[in-house]
Amino acid sequence: FKKARRLKKNTNVNTPCAFLQLSINAFDYNCHVDLIKLLRQEGKLHRLRKARQKMSELFPLTEEIWLDWLKDEIRLTEDESDREKVYELFERAVKDYVCPEIWLEYVQYSIGGMGAQGGIERVRSIFERALTAVGLHMTKGASIWEAYREFEIVILSTVQVFTLGSYSDLLQNISMLERIHTLFRRQLAVPLMDMEGTYAEYSDWADDGVPEMVTRQYRRALQQLEKGKPFEEALLVSEPPKLAEYQAYIDFEMKEGDPARVQIIFERALAENCLVPDLWIKYTTYLDRQLKIKDLVLSAHERAVRNCPWTMGLWKSYLLALERHGADHQTVTDVFEKALNAGFIQATDYVEIWQSFLDYLRRRVDFKWSRELDELRAAFARSLDYLKQDVEERFSESGDLSCTIMQIWARIEALHCKNMQKARELWDSIMTKGNAKHANMWLEYYNLERSYGDASHCRKALHRAVQCTSDYPEHVCDVLLNFERVEGSLEDWDAAVQKTETKINRVKEQRVAEKEALQARQEEEKAEHRRKAKADKKGQKKSQKVNRTGDKRKADDEYEQEWGEDAGMDEELFKLRNSIVTATEELMETESGLFGRRAPPRKTEPPGFRKNQRGSSEAPQQPQDVSKEQRIDENCVFVSNLAFNLDDPEGKLRALFQGCGTVQQVRPVFSMNGVFRGYCYVQFEDRLAVPEALKLDRKEVDGRPMYVSPCVDKNKNPDFKVFKYKTAMEKHKIFISGLPYTCTKETLEDLCKQHGTVKAIRLVTNRSGKPKGLAYVEYENEAQASQAVLKMDGSMLENFTLSVAISNPPSRMMEDKGVPSRLLGAAMPRQPQGARGKGRTQISLLPRSLYRQSTPDAKAENGTVSAPHTTETDGVHGGPGTTSPDTQSKSLSNEDFARMLLKK
Repeated sequence: FKKARRLKKNTNVNTPCAFLQLSINAFDYNCHVDLIKLLRQEGKLHRLRKARQKMSELFPLTEEIWLDWLKDEIRLTEDESDREKVYELFERAVKDYVCPEIWLEYVQYSIGGMGAQGGIERVRSIFERALTAVGLHMTKGASIWEAYREFEIVILSTVQVFTLGSYSDLLQNISMLERIHTLFRRQLAVPLMDMEGTYAEYSDWADDGVPEMVTRQYRRALQQLEKGKPFEEALLVSEPPKLAEYQAYIDFEMKEGDPARVQIIFERALAENCLVPDLWIKYTTYLDRQLKIKDLVLSAHERAVRNCPWTMGLWKSYLLALERHGADHQTVTDVFEKALNAGFIQATDYVEIWQSFLDYLRRRVDFKWSRELDELRAAFARSLDYLKQDVEERFSESGDLSCTIMQIWARIEALHCKNMQKARELWDSIMTKGNAKHANMWLEYYNLERSYGDASHCRKALHRAVQCTSDYPEHVCDVLLNFERVEGSLEDWDAAVQKTETKINRVKEQRVAEKEALQARQEEEKAEHRRKAKADKKGQKKSQKVNRTGDKRKADDEYEQEWGEDAGMDEELFKLRNSIVTATEELMETESGLFGRRAPPRKTEPPGFRKNQRGSSEAPQQPQDVSKEQRIDENCVFVSNLAFNLDDPEGKLRALFQGCGTVQQVRPVFSMNGVFRGYCYVQFEDRLAVPEALKLDRKEVDGRPMYVSPCVDKNKNPDFKVFKYKTAMEKHKIFISGLPYTCTKETLEDLCKQHGTVKAIRLVTNRSGKPKGLAYVEYENEAQASQAVLKMDGSMLENFTLSVAISNPPSRMMEDKGVPSRLLGAAMPRQPQGARGKGRTQISLLPRSLYRQSTPDAKAENGTVSAPHTTETDGVHGGPGTTSPDTQSKSLSNEDFARMLLKK
């Protein structure tokens, strides 16, 4: 605060705020950058140097910050001691990132000190290091090569001017000349931009011309350059950070297999994407497995954790790399301590870094000596305290719920130290941390005792496991009984049987109670779902009534005025009968595999109904059915299973089928009150479009699969069936029931793909598109489907118990031949119960009043017996077995329907 107040007197910028912010949070990167810019503007070089030094200790500096710092320090250089400090600063700079500009600045600065003793050799050494680091940079590497070559040419010309012509001077000139030739040859073997100019320059410079070997190397480099140019051009036109372009470039170079080129492209990518942990992980993994050069590997790991300290995987790889390359123990310990202070974002990250360090300590222990062993035990104890105090305080959990570290410690004590007493103490502590209810934890302890303990402690552990386990008690009971079969006496066997039977009975009672409670909750949820669905449907109908136009209401009023109350009653009866007939026809059309033809149309409109329809402005514009004259079956397809609330069905289907051919007409079918009935006809100009349209069968439209089938006149082809259902068992499919109504296709796929490759999923819905809690899942083969049944049957999903079985569709065979006539209400006879319960059709769709069952005999009032009847009649169209001749010749009127409906 004193510094901030002093600076505030001399400047109007916000430098004091930057100091204050850094005093609160020293890891604020942007605040460091702002402070450096402000101090540089003010010219406070002493404070500026300290600010840069502090930031470089915490973060790697960017190329821009390093260049500004180096140029400022070069201007302040006065004597040779200051030059050494600048050299040290350059060495720090080239370690953060591989930047051609920093290396070029470095070699140019070193040329200024070539007059000192050994100066020329020092310059050449720096040039060679620069070529190793950035000489393969395809776009910027040429500048380093040219600077090196020009330096050697200047040295050669200087020596030639001052030479006395002695034999040693001549040899020196030849040596320098050969060095320049070597630089040309080395550069021409590297794919660099504008290498054609370098080749031309060498051709002019060489007295004897370019050697053939150099020409071959140059051509190979040109070919490599052509391969890399597309990637360089992509980097040139793309915007920072260019991560996708660099990833493609890296994959290309790794496929080419040149380690030096792979390294340089990784370094270029990291210079612009230094905060991408995955890129550092990929780079360090490549260095660990391919190059395996100690200095290069450890430098990359160090830079990785400095750039992304929050990534636990980078610290873990760093520790392994240090151990792999033989770093001393203190260095590994220091890196681990830095990792603990890195600020990981998950509690489990601290568990993993502790495990890595403990593994390292265990590998360096010679169990014959106590020093390393004591250090290992102290580290185990410290890790448990650290997870309990520091990690739990920050994350509200230790991150090690299964006590993995304690398990490892116990096994080391039992295996290497032969100290079962300590191992048992550790396992007692593990079980007190909430793990006693898990069978796998008890079995792990049992296996430890079985391997390194004795039978008495094994028996004791299994008895405790039977008493405490709640997830898989049957398995634990089986293990106890098998153990007593091998180890125990009769008394031990009796005790085990009694204990396991008591446990199993108690578990069964608990599960029955839980199942009943769950079923009760499911029933409540289903009832609530039905109530909501009913309320939504009621609201939709209410909104439809409210949205009717005034013209429609006016037409209704005119109808009532014209026909009066009796006509209104007739209309209500007509609507009731029409809704029944419509429902029957829809079901017959949906189940087209059961019926060969549609019921004949009925002309039973009340008087004035046509007039009322013509007067309504809201009447459907499309015809209610398609006549034979309008429809050309060969050019037409039938589309069904569409949602009843589909908006603009004509426009949507026209756009959907437009790609199949020129659509001549789309004719959606509406009910008498103007509601879309879920199916329509699509007619094309050319019959060749029909096969293309049939390919769209089962394509989803607003979340429902539409059924596309050929348009066939069923009066001419009564046996034609569009939909063919499989009735045999499908062993590669499973049927799932008991699903929650909120279950989505993605949720079910995530659940099922754990047991095999899922090829298709179909959620069963009702006609309104709402889920029914059923689904079919198709696997790649029978084995996967069987595995899914074993694993998923009885499992839970959102508190719902799932029932899973191999798909075995119920039989759909019906006798539709050999029956002269049938009841309208009995149009769909009941199916026998199949593999999953009742058949689909359980009720008649017409009241019993609308049809009469024939009886073998009936007496007339005069005592004569009428002819026997052999068939049933529908009471509407008549039939050969009817008793009234009038019903055979004409259809029933509204009064007839009224009498039949109201006679009871």
